[in-house]
Amino acid sequence: MNLKLLFSLLALVGGMAIAFQAQINGGLGKKVGAIEGALISFLIGSLTLLLVVIFFGKGNLSAATTVPKWQLLGGVLGAVYVFIMVFTVPKIGVAPTLVAVIAGQLVIGAIIDHFGLLGGTQIPIDGRKIIAILLLFVSLFLFNKK
Repeated sequence: MNLKLLFSLLALVGGMAIAFQAQINGGLGKKVGAIEGALISFLIGSLTLLLVVIFFGKGNLSAATTVPKWQLLGGVLGAVYVFIMVFTVPKIGVAPTLVAVIAGQLVIGAIIDHFGLLGGTQIPIDGRKIIAILLLFVSLFLFNKK
């Protein structure tokens, strides 16, 4: 099996996990509050990752002190994402929320790739990608239309 297909399938499973996580965290947020639900989700996720690092980690956690400080913002962005999901899913549902999230990811991802931002490889935006992004916004409109 070619690696590109394998990684695409792995990303597909990750997307499925995010859909379940959205509904689970949305329900949690309705019971305990949006900010509190996000905190609980992050605490449990952090504990899970701590166990994974203890038993399977092969990296060097102390190297985190040597990276550029902006590279540590991923945790902040993750917290923003989880909070938005906990807050938004109960109001508009999982599918419309995920379409909006994916649209945001693709727009910014295409910009990051096009300019090679944040140390990434430069991959230019072409007409097909622009059409794909526009179609995604059409789907966002259709998911939210009554």
